[in-house]
Amino acid sequence: MVGTFMTFTRSDVLATAERSPAAAGAHDRGGWVGLFAADGRVEDPVGSAPHQGHGAIGLFYDTFIGPRDITYRPDADVVTGSTVVRDGELDIVMGAVDLRVPVYIRYDVRDADGELKIAALSAFWELPAMVGQFLKGGFAGVPAGLALSKSLLVNQGAVGVLGYLGGLRGTGARGKRRIGQFLDDARAGDEVAVRRWLSKGARLTIGDDLPLSTTELLSRVAGTRSRKFIASGYSVAVGLDRDGKRDVLIADVAAKSIAIDRIRYFTDDA
Repeated sequence: MVGTFMTFTRSDVLATAERSPAAAGAHDRGGWVGLFAADGRVEDPVGSAPHQGHGAIGLFYDTFIGPRDITYRPDADVVTGSTVVRDGELDIVMGAVDLRVPVYIRYDVRDADGELKIAALSAFWELPAMVGQFLKGGFAGVPAGLALSKSLLVNQGAVGVLGYLGGLRGTGARGKRRIGQFLDDARAGDEVAVRRWLSKGARLTIGDDLPLSTTELLSRVAGTRSRKFIASGYSVAVGLDRDGKRDVLIADVAAKSIAIDRIRYFTDDA
């Protein structure tokens, strides 16, 4: 989306994204759903079935946000054109269980009749890891688990439950290791090795649209330090720190070969 958004400032775009966790934390259902465009989309976690339109987004709220206390703890924000990628952690209280969930949340924002709305929210976090945390709560988590199961069935139906459980599938630890090795080769300036990681026809961009050559990618990655790796579905998101600034790289990988099909590089220096 780089180059397509001219009317509003970086601060305006970021403020729109910041309203989402604020409304969720305040249990403001109408306020939260109203942040989205009429055809807005929520994919949370990435890899699960998306929820599109105010009706579906409202049911998503009723299932996953309204019944629990969620606090977003920000670490860094990256704004590229009309896209915000927020790097932070979710503190989710489900009954007697307190979950800490590392996350990257991507917000795509657009102008809707002179007002900024969220066109898409894509949350990169690891559902298997969260389930593992929940199970460690033992019997204390049983009431919350039963309540979530009932809410899923009531609000999402059997198809919706299966769609949510799709978030358990994905590239996992293997994908994170491969992306780590890819970044090591990029930092070493080994463009031949970097190209070997890419599938035929792989597309590299800054944001969604601005073409990014492998040479420029190596230049941007050089001297960076990787932060947390998150595997969500068949995507891996990783923060890259250098000189007190953070960029975020999101790679889409093939299901079988783990070749990289797509790289989106988010930076304030687009």
